[in-house]
Amino acid sequence: NAQAPTLPELMTMAEVALRMRRTRSGVDKLRARDPSFPKPLKDGDDRRSRIYFVRQEIEAYLVARLDARAVA
Repeated sequence: NAQAPTLPELMTMAEVALRMRRTRSGVDKLRARDPSFPKPLKDGDDRRSRIYFVRQEIEAYLVARLDARAVA
């Protein structure tokens, strides 16, 4: 009985912005400024296609920022 791989939970840009207490444009600015910010998955080839982020990657990014703050 082989188990199906566990798929990561995806978040929309609006959900990421809410989680980070930023506006959507604030998240875009952070993405442009910080190369370590998780890369999104794009749903389609159109410029206006919705993008998603892997929840675990966003959470790991936030933990890393908190850890860096504690060291500084």
